[in-house]
Amino acid sequence: MLALQAAIDRLEERIQKLEEQLKKDSHNSHKPPSSDEYKRKTKTSRSKSKRSRGGQEGHQGTTLKMVETPHHTITHQLKTCNRCGSSLRRIKPLSYTRRQVFDIPEPKVEVTEHQCEVKQCPRCGTTTTARFPDGLTKAVQYGKNLKSIAMYLKQYQLLPSDRLQETLRDLFGCSLSEGTFFNWDKELYVALETHQQHVKEQLHTAPVLHVDETGLLCEQKLHWLHVVSTANLSYYLQHPKRGTEAMDAIGILPNYQGIAVHDFWKSYFSYQCGHSLCNAHLLRELEFVAETTHQRWPKQFQNLLRNMHTLVEKAKQKGLSTLQSRKIKYYERRYTILLSKALRANPRQRGSPNRRGRKKQTPVRNLVERLRDHRISILRFIHDFRVPFTNNQAERDLRMMKVKLKISGTFRSQHGADCFCRVRGYISTAKKNGISAFEALVRAFNGDPFVPILKYAE
Repeated sequence: MLALQAAIDRLEERIQKLEEQLKKDSHNSHKPPSSDEYKRKTKTSRSKSKRSRGGQEGHQGTTLKMVETPHHTITHQLKTCNRCGSSLRRIKPLSYTRRQVFDIPEPKVEVTEHQCEVKQCPRCGTTTTARFPDGLTKAVQYGKNLKSIAMYLKQYQLLPSDRLQETLRDLFGCSLSEGTFFNWDKELYVALETHQQHVKEQLHTAPVLHVDETGLLCEQKLHWLHVVSTANLSYYLQHPKRGTEAMDAIGILPNYQGIAVHDFWKSYFSYQCGHSLCNAHLLRELEFVAETTHQRWPKQFQNLLRNMHTLVEKAKQKGLSTLQSRKIKYYERRYTILLSKALRANPRQRGSPNRRGRKKQTPVRNLVERLRDHRISILRFIHDFRVPFTNNQAERDLRMMKVKLKISGTFRSQHGADCFCRVRGYISTAKKNGISAFEALVRAFNGDPFVPILKYAE
């Protein structure tokens, strides 16, 4: 009977885990929205607005406006009078009515030939040849604009190679091989080495960093794409490992003295910097606990965190740098009260005296212990306004990487993945600093890549 009861307990535990997996989606777990079922209408944590859809009353719309100096002007002559048919060819116009058309000229590849003079000195007889401009190293080659357009479509708009070949052939009438794209990738990789090193040095001095990682396939094996970023900087690195080995290879967190915002991946806590946990992840986990256990404290915790966030945002809008101490103490007391409720509602499971090791705790109990043990990291945003409420910055910086994987499926070589990470980090950093992706790529091919110059307060 004891063996039968033990088997029943194991099966019940397994059924419960499977049911919990079925109940998880993007609104109550770490799962991405792309994994949600099409039939299920995913819930949102956003509160409904009282405003109607569309443009609001008083909203100033935008429309296409005429420019003062058009690129081309075509004059349509009036030859005869519409009433009597008399000739008006020699009559000067009283005025002009204007209409403007905004369009793109027909794209085509233009060939520019460079000719260097060869002269013989009449005095010494030496033959001398003029120098070609920098960058002209071959008898026939493609220019920086075509390279930049191709890399813009490949690395930023994420077109696969076959579609990129078709696009360039249809638009510009030029046939390029996949090997040509790969060579341009390598050219960018070399040109952006200094930029990447400069970004890495600046990240060391940033007061707050956002860090995260996501899986990717490289050479048909699971690798991990790591990001370290701020509102102005992005740094990517792919690595076969997810934990400290990869973070040590990046070389930023080991000596970092600021605050790292992350989603409770335990490897981050092995570094001696300050830590702040993403409260968006926490809100979703609390939502799942509320839906599955029907306990009251998860919703109360959610409301508490959202109220603190709203209070901090209002204080920032007023130009304040901190909350009043009495408000901080009030919310910390509320946190303590709700934590006590959660601990009582989910007591720690005791292990059997006949079995070695600690008893495995339920996911709910693990969440409660995290709320208890990492209280400082969870509430850091109300003590330091530089720290955001969530880790959305890193989430946004990783989002397009998942799109790349959906399109391409895998990277065929580690060097190809490294090229993508460096180029994508460069484009992301440039856009964060108000430079378009195309302009940034043109500068890189010109040998003058954009390098941000940011100074953080000591």
